Amino acid sequence: MIKFFIFLGLTISFVPANAQSKIDSAKIISYEEQVMLRINFDTNIEDFVASYNSDAGNLQTRLTINNKTRTSFSVDYKMISAALSFAPDILPGNNDNNLKGESSYTDFVFRFFPNQFIQSFNYRNIKGFYVDNMADFFPDWQKGTDPYLQFPDLRIQTFGGSTSYVFNKDFSLKSIYYQREWQKESSGSLIPVLEYDLSYFSNRNDGLKSRERQYNLGLNLGYHYNWVIAEKINFAPYIFAGIGGKWSSYRTDFADGTKSDPEKDRYLTSKFGTGIHLGYNSRKFLFGAKLNVTSSFYKEDSSSEVINSNVFGLLYFGYRFPPPKVLKRNYDIIEKKIPVL
Repeated sequence: MIKFFIFLGLTISFVPANAQSKIDSAKIISYEEQVMLRINFDTNIEDFVASYNSDAGNLQTRLTINNKTRTSFSVDYKMISAALSFAPDILPGNNDNNLKGESSYTDFVFRFFPNQFIQSFNYRNIKGFYVDNMADFFPDWQKGTDPYLQFPDLRIQTFGGSTSYVFNKDFSLKSIYYQREWQKESSGSLIPVLEYDLSYFSNRNDGLKSRERQYNLGLNLGYHYNWVIAEKINFAPYIFAGIGGKWSSYRTDFADGTKSDPEKDRYLTSKFGTGIHLGYNSRKFLFGAKLNVTSSFYKEDSSSEVINSNVFGLLYFGYRFPPPKVLKRNYDIIEKKIPVL
């Protein structure tokens, strides 16, 4: 019955006025029959923090990249969603190469939405890091004048994915994160998320290459609430926590041309995050803002730990329109061959 009302909501401009009461009874309106183009601007650039105890007290090394603002373009149609993210030099904070060195960032995400599941796969490539907290090691170091310690060949490639499940059928996570739907009544839901990725770290120092491979597996449990404060405006806070495991293998080259034996380790990891979303939605136009805080943590040994923390904001703008005939025709052909689409 709900699917029937959603269909009516999609065809609102083609039905007579006396059908309006049926449309208003739908709790979730779907826009999957429309093509949606969206652009994001965000500061979702991760910092890697290594903390360790020494005779001088607790010391930290904070590695980051010379890209502070990221741009994402995404396209959605029916069950498929794809996004490409990069950090163009023309944006502020992305081009201070003289002091921080050059960095590059690329991220591709592919999602699809079977029933109450949300499945995503992503590839990320980051290269070029620098030490952000130079003043902690060199008291005479002057910000804006002295160069940062740079690792131009440090590269991280990640192949990953996540599987989410929404327990409450009357709650739309798609309306908050992807704007594929609009939730007409306030409600919330518990959402478990299974995350998994394979990451390759590589660096070259004095002509010698070192490399590390990491497998990560984690399970998060979060609660999201979508508060519809007006007909076209929503406010959505969330919080989550999770645990997982990390398995790593490290090798390095020696000057005589040989390689070290693999150093294998495994760690228990923990993760925490929270955030808020404020959005505006109409049948064609949409825009909004997000603020998110995430942090992951694991101990390498009794005296050292690694923290990956991130505080970032996001602005998005989108537009929906009917699919071109050639797109609709080809998608329908593929859908007949792959029913899950």
